[in-house]
Amino acid sequence: MLLWLTGQLAGYESLFGVFRYLTLRAILSVLTALAIALLAGPWVIDRLAGLQIKQSIRTLGPATHLSKAGTPTMGGVLILLSMLTSTLLWADLSNRYILLLLGVTLLFGAVGWVDDYRKVVQKNSIGLPARWKYFWQSLIGIAAALFLFQNATIAEQTQLLLPFFKNVSINLGLLFIPLVYFVIVGTSNAVNLTDGLDGLAIMSTVMVGGALGLFAYVAGDPMALPVAMGSPVSPAMPVLPTTC
Repeated sequence: MLLWLTGQLAGYESLFGVFRYLTLRAILSVLTALAIALLAGPWVIDRLAGLQIKQSIRTLGPATHLSKAGTPTMGGVLILLSMLTSTLLWADLSNRYILLLLGVTLLFGAVGWVDDYRKVVQKNSIGLPARWKYFWQSLIGIAAALFLFQNATIAEQTQLLLPFFKNVSINLGLLFIPLVYFVIVGTSNAVNLTDGLDGLAIMSTVMVGGALGLFAYVAGDPMALPVAMGSPVSPAMPVLPTTC
């Protein structure tokens, strides 16, 4: 949204043209998300505690977890709030990959909300049954994979690039769809397995998210991509569409 606004203002004042640069918007988006989390965090936690939105402990879990009953849960709403707001403010909303990213994030967040609703409101420590959770995750993952496959315009978008091998790539063809599916659904379940009452998932999420953000930046910058690949800059070199 701010990218569009500054683009309009650049017609009157050239200084606003600086917001077209990916590096500046990446930095501002991170700072915006951090500011929202710091400012809204205490209020969100107080509201969750005030609404009695607290963790329900599974009786099958470790006995040490029983002492943590009543810990405020649904903290993911703060993550979604800061991340989605920052994306809407600074990302290029005309990019279909941005819209896909927002859609997948919101839909997976909705699955998580239903799970927490059953735990908190209905007092069901199991939450959303695993088969239904996996069903909706799979449906979203397959839809995203099909979208990416159908909208691929260059060969590199459906190739598998092997790390540490500069000139090695594998044309996946239709195998691109199950790969994307397993990445999306597998990542979601990996976070669930890592997470716990002590917020065990957040540090791994920060590290993985930071690495993927760096990849997106390098792939989306026409100057950074050839340098990162160890190749000379060529105007004819294709730039992979990214969510930037």
